[in-house]
Amino acid sequence: MHIFNVLMCASMLIKNGEINMILVLLGTQNNSFTRLLEAIQDNIDKKVITDKVIVQAGFTKFDSKDMKIFSLVDKKQFSKLQDEADLIITHAGVGSIISSLEKGKKVIVVPRLKRYNEHVNDHQIQIAKKFKQQGYVKYVINVKNLEKVIKSMENFNPKEYKKSESNIISIIENYINNN
Repeated sequence: MHIFNVLMCASMLIKNGEINMILVLLGTQNNSFTRLLEAIQDNIDKKVITDKVIVQAGFTKFDSKDMKIFSLVDKKQFSKLQDEADLIITHAGVGSIISSLEKGKKVIVVPRLKRYNEHVNDHQIQIAKKFKQQGYVKYVINVKNLEKVIKSMENFNPKEYKKSESNIISIIENYINNN
């Protein structure tokens, strides 16, 4: 499906108030992250997720009759999808997390892990933990726990994100990546 059609479909669903939308962000890492999409599909199959699911998959290849999946979109379209999402499930990329928090979204972070060849190291675990410790997000390392965390999001009230803190997070990410 062309991304314009996906955006129009998502926009109509939100406006009618009939179906909520979950946006899944896998980033632009050239390693696959099918582990997360398999867990989301499992939660759709179990009817834990009944909402519309749109996935920005980057380089991850995954087929699903239940999710609208696209590789990459421009910044304007990406921002529009974030605006329309009720919940964002994202890899632990600082840019994806911060841009979602700046829009006041509830966020579940699922770090890419080295042991599954999803990343070159496990720095995303530290990033996820840091945002969780500060009260901004919930995170899942073992995707078998995704169901429980999704169910808890209705009662989760994240701390309001302040832009000035983004410099601190960038410094932490740079330190982790270079040490």
